[in-house]
Amino acid sequence: MSAPVTDLLREYQEYVLAYRLRRAVGGRVTPPGEQLRLAEYAALRLERQDLARSLVRVGLDGPRMRRLDALSDQLMFGFWLNPAEVAAFLRAAIREGSHPALGDPAAFARLLTPSERSRLGPSGVALVCAHHIACFALAAPMLDPDGLNAAWQRIEATRPPLFLDGLTPDEP
Repeated sequence: MSAPVTDLLREYQEYVLAYRLRRAVGGRVTPPGEQLRLAEYAALRLERQDLARSLVRVGLDGPRMRRLDALSDQLMFGFWLNPAEVAAFLRAAIREGSHPALGDPAAFARLLTPSERSRLGPSGVALVCAHHIACFALAAPMLDPDGLNAAWQRIEATRPPLFLDGLTPDEP
């Protein structure tokens, strides 16, 4: 069964925000290359999905596993909701000197374009910032099931709508 289109668009939206944040932090967490457009992301996502399926069917081998890892890294697959990925990113970001967007909603909001902020409105921007900053909480409670559950509840309670430029009907 395939995911609904909104889930796939949301996945791309999460990629874009991760890309913007990593670029803002800079240093070793800066993503290589330019930000992927939606069609480019979709093509690589399909390649990743096909590769993962073939690894399950055919078995593991070094070159295909390395390609799967490279695609996962490029797509920042699971960046926001994988506790291990969040923890690794935060450790690296702190080594790079951190960034205000890691805890300050106003700084995180500056990662959005003016049209995205306008489309969301103040309460929507607050929701987007609260959601993504809540994702950082996944790093801390990895050994505390109650803390992890509380972090997931905050994340689910702040799930933002689709708002990126080019993903909404009011865009040309």
